[in-house]
Amino acid sequence: MARRWKDLTDGQRRTFVTMGVVQVLLAGAAWTDLALRPAEYVRGRKAWWALAILVNFAGPVAYFRWGRRT
Repeated sequence: MARRWKDLTDGQRRTFVTMGVVQVLLAGAAWTDLALRPAEYVRGRKAWWALAILVNFAGPVAYFRWGRRT
């Protein structure tokens, strides 16, 4: 059953908006880091990581965990 925005409680709405904001900020931080980091400090191709970051929370977390070299 599909829910509509007006059917959600205030707490559910706040959670939904908060998760969206966190996702956008996390992806933005990952894309910024990827763009500024030289290719030799990235594991794999930068283009693939840019696409992987699109995958909700898993993409940016994976990039920060496994995509960067120090």
